[in-house]
Amino acid sequence: MKVIPAPSVRRTPSGPLRREVWLPAVLALVIVSAFQAVGVWKINLGPAAIAVYPMVWALLAGGFVSAQRRWPLTPRMWAVAESLMAVGVSLLVARLSLTLGPNIDVLFDAGPALLLQEVGHLVGTVAIALPLAVALRMGRATVGATFSIDREASFAIVGDRFGVKSDEYRGVLSMYVFGTMFGAVIVALIASLTASLGIFDPLALAMGAGVGSGSMMAAGAAAISAAHPEVGEQVLALAATSNLITMILGVYVGVWIALPLADRLYGLLTRSSSRPAVVSGERTESSPAPADSADTHAAPFGHDDEKVTVPLYLSLPIVAAICIAAATIAAGEPTISIPIGFALIVGLMLAATALSRLTRGKITAVIWASVLGVSVSGRWFPGSEWIVHNTESIDFMSMCAVVLGFAGLAVGKNLPALRMIGWKIVPVGFAAIFASFVLSTLIAEFALGFWR
Repeated sequence: MKVIPAPSVRRTPSGPLRREVWLPAVLALVIVSAFQAVGVWKINLGPAAIAVYPMVWALLAGGFVSAQRRWPLTPRMWAVAESLMAVGVSLLVARLSLTLGPNIDVLFDAGPALLLQEVGHLVGTVAIALPLAVALRMGRATVGATFSIDREASFAIVGDRFGVKSDEYRGVLSMYVFGTMFGAVIVALIASLTASLGIFDPLALAMGAGVGSGSMMAAGAAAISAAHPEVGEQVLALAATSNLITMILGVYVGVWIALPLADRLYGLLTRSSSRPAVVSGERTESSPAPADSADTHAAPFGHDDEKVTVPLYLSLPIVAAICIAAATIAAGEPTISIPIGFALIVGLMLAATALSRLTRGKITAVIWASVLGVSVSGRWFPGSEWIVHNTESIDFMSMCAVVLGFAGLAVGKNLPALRMIGWKIVPVGFAAIFASFVLSTLIAEFALGFWR
């Protein structure tokens, strides 16, 4: 399978902090700290309730600041915020990996439920979102938008089969932008609502949260663990494991099952023949590229197809400092465990990154982090109790608030693409994410009951 070339990368200068770096960092610190201090808002809906957590407000406030035009952020600031968000996601993965060792028995007890519930992630979008997209007449973009929730790997999968100028590829772009801007909020609200109903096992909900996106999984797991604090660490461990399985299997199932299934179902619902695959980058006469989609792959990454990154030696201290501030506010008082815990998390993340580079990326940093996390947090490792004690002192939702705060500040980067896509992706995107979460939760609930 061909890999679509990544956008060019330009690093920020190694000299003194420039405005494009420190302004997003200061804005994130102010936004996250303010809403972390406010705490949780609850909206009662009869027998159920929606808890709106600081991470949701941080995303919305960051998005407002990013999109407003009175004191606009520059495109490079949007890109810096996105780069800092990626570092925050890496820290989240490292934090989650350290929950696996103490809960290894829970993972084994879940048995095949962890694998069976993946059917919900893979089929839910096709079964529910695709017919809706057909009803809204999204055209061939339906196939690309609904065969998965469309994270980064989907660009390569659809681009290789249908070409980067195709309508199917435009559908992937649509879902990618929608999921980036709203996915975490949707998962957090749905998880909060379903957890408040009290009809699902929180461990099944945790598996449902592993939709294959780090930010969406973190938002959902945080909401579920807050609703069920008695099994909070078990929820985080299962969500992390489920998300890892989805990420590993997603590419292969997407290529061989999900995309062909979506293509065939679209043909049945529209009574049209399946579209022949084309070589990546080409298009057939029957699939003319839209006039305004000459460079759709560039849209999620900025106006000029340039992805700005902040060097790790600069981004890591910035994100860690904001996370420590947010965790301290969540704890109510400063404790030595919080900075020690973050030092352990940062060390784990750096070790996983180094091992990934040694293997030339064949084994990703996410997998290395999971292996290392299990190894050092399990009861068999000397000092594991001290490691777990310090890392558990860090409020997981406060870390999610930092990640989503940066995600909000990067929203302005995707607004032109969202305007180009149109309104139809909103109900379709919501249905895809909702279906992926709820259907996988239902399957996990059944599988857990049967296995136990």
